[in-house]
Amino acid sequence: MKQIPYATQWIEEDDIIAVADALRSSNLTQGPLVEEFEKSIAQYCGAKYAVAVSSGTAALHVACLAAGVSVGDEVVTSANTFAASANCVLYCGGKPVFADIEPDTALIDPADIRKKLTKKTKAIIPVHFAGQPAYMEEISKIAKGNDLKIIEDAAHAIGAKYRLKKGQDWIKVGSCYHSDMTILSFHPVKHITTGEGGAVLTNDQNLYEKLVFFRSHGITRSTKHMKETEGLWYYEMHELGFNYRLTDIQCALGTSQLKKLDKFVARRKEIAKMYDEAFSSMERIDLIKEKKGFDSSRHLYVVLVDNRKNVFNWLKTETNIMVNVHYIPVYFHPYYRNLGYERGLCPIAEEYYSRAISIPMHPKLSDEEIEYVIEKIKQAILD
Repeated sequence: MKQIPYATQWIEEDDIIAVADALRSSNLTQGPLVEEFEKSIAQYCGAKYAVAVSSGTAALHVACLAAGVSVGDEVVTSANTFAASANCVLYCGGKPVFADIEPDTALIDPADIRKKLTKKTKAIIPVHFAGQPAYMEEISKIAKGNDLKIIEDAAHAIGAKYRLKKGQDWIKVGSCYHSDMTILSFHPVKHITTGEGGAVLTNDQNLYEKLVFFRSHGITRSTKHMKETEGLWYYEMHELGFNYRLTDIQCALGTSQLKKLDKFVARRKEIAKMYDEAFSSMERIDLIKEKKGFDSSRHLYVVLVDNRKNVFNWLKTETNIMVNVHYIPVYFHPYYRNLGYERGLCPIAEEYYSRAISIPMHPKLSDEEIEYVIEKIKQAILD
């Protein structure tokens, strides 16, 4: 059997045609396809505004800038996440503060968020892990009670939703129902891809305008924002922004991919069900739980094993199954250790990390490949 990646993009002929059409157009960047993609993403998620940027990391950075994070500010985020969720705070001169996770969901624990708040706390970046939304209602109450901004890191969770009580309407991730902004990622391992890319969603016009500034050098050509006008050629730089623009070529791919997102998520759920049925009764494997009222978009499938190193190494060397680990606690990295962060900050996240393996989860997986993965995982655990 060919190599089975833990995640990969699914590009079809209609995606290729969309990109080719963009290449034949007069605008390769800063053209109409960017706005079309932004409108499509905002509509899908139920938000008023979307700002497309060059990566999920760029999305986090401009969101922190728009939220006013600066030197001396603290921002609470999950210990169980990719480094970008914390790095974005450092980019602004702030200090990331790590909250621990719940052992059964690997989601940031609202109770530990409360413990980590200080007078310097400016914002919270809750991370929706593996496709499952964080506890946004509780986190929103914490933020409102302490005058904090919320930036949802939904890099794993486009297509996911949650509801507070049975019978109530579902709340889509990205709608910013319980947050000021939500960021998305369109890296090839995510649900849909633009190659590299990301977006920030918001319902706040003021934040939207700031995001647009920061995305493109802090420059505007809008007379609404200019201090003066010298002629039709005139533009002004109002903020120290960045070149975080996403091209029309990438947005053409994103718009095409978005049309298939629900199909992709449905297949991910089918795969997760097959894994659940295979592993849920095994004594040597624990699984992340999906809470009632949560509808995960199943970005990752994590198995927790006691002999992680041996199992991981055997799968990597003796099979053609590509596995991964999500995540090394951010503060374990040498850069953060050099900043003074020490092990022991978030013991549940550290225990989770010691047992976690991400196995293949993407909609291109065939039933035959899934059965093969299940067989080899069981062999690795039982040998």
